Amino acid sequence: MTLGIKTRLFLILLLAGMIGVLSFLLVDLSALISLMPVPAGTEVPTFTPVLKVLSLIQPSVLLALAVLIGVLLAPKVGLSAPVAEAIAAGSPVPSKLKPQLLPGIIGGVVGGMFVVVCGAILRPFLLPEIIELSRKFAELLPMATRLLYGGITEELLLRWGFMTLLVWLGWRFLQKRKSPPTTTVMVGSILLSALVFAMGHLPITFMLIPEANATIVAFVITANSAFGLICGYLYWKKGLEASIIAHMVGHLVMAAASYLGF
Repeated sequence: MTLGIKTRLFLILLLAGMIGVLSFLLVDLSALISLMPVPAGTEVPTFTPVLKVLSLIQPSVLLALAVLIGVLLAPKVGLSAPVAEAIAAGSPVPSKLKPQLLPGIIGGVVGGMFVVVCGAILRPFLLPEIIELSRKFAELLPMATRLLYGGITEELLLRWGFMTLLVWLGWRFLQKRKSPPTTTVMVGSILLSALVFAMGHLPITFMLIPEANATIVAFVITANSAFGLICGYLYWKKGLEASIIAHMVGHLVMAAASYLGF
C-alpha cells in the first residue's frame, strides 16, 4: 500500500467517522441532560449551537487518532477495511462488499436480538420509573445518530483503532513479530475491546440511574460485551465494514423491538 493510498484511506475513514460525530448535532442535549437526576435548585444547562459544536472536539480528536492507528497498524496484523481500501485504491467495490453483507446482517440480527432478550429478562426487576426513563432516553437519540455514530464512529474507535492496537501489541511483544497474530492474540483482543465497549456504556447508565444496582450493571456489560464480541469477530474474519453493518442492523433490530413493545 503506497503512502498516497494510505493517506486516502485515512481521509475516507475519517470522513465516514466524522459524519457520525456530526450526527450528534441532531440530538437535543438540553432535553437529554434534563432526564438526569439533579439536586433540587440546580439549573440544567442550555446547550447553544456553539456549545454543541465545541462538544464534538474531543470525539473528533479520538476518532482521528483511532483512524490513524488502524491505517498504520491494521495491514501489519492482517486486519482490513476492504471496501474503504478499495475506494482508496480505485478498485471495484462490490466484490469487496459482497462477502461482508450477509455475515454483517446475520451478526447484527443475532446481536440485536440478544440485547432485546437480555432487556426483557431484566425488565421485571426494574422500577416503572426507570423503564420510562430508558424509553425517553431512547426517544431522544435520533435513528440517524444511532446508525451513523453507533454503526460507523464507534466501530472505527473500538475495532479499527483500539482492537487493532491490542492485536498489534500482542503480535509485537508476545510473538516478537513472528508469523501472523495467533488465534489467542486475536481472541484476547476481541474480548478486551468488547469489554471496553461495554464499560463505555456505564457512565451514561449511572448518570441516568445513579442508584443502578448490580443487576443493571450486569445487563449493560453482558449485553454490550456480547454485541462487541460479534463485531470484533466480524472485523477479524470479514473486515471492518462487516462489523459496521452488524452494528447498524443491531440498532435497527432494537428499535423495531422497542416499537413493537418489547
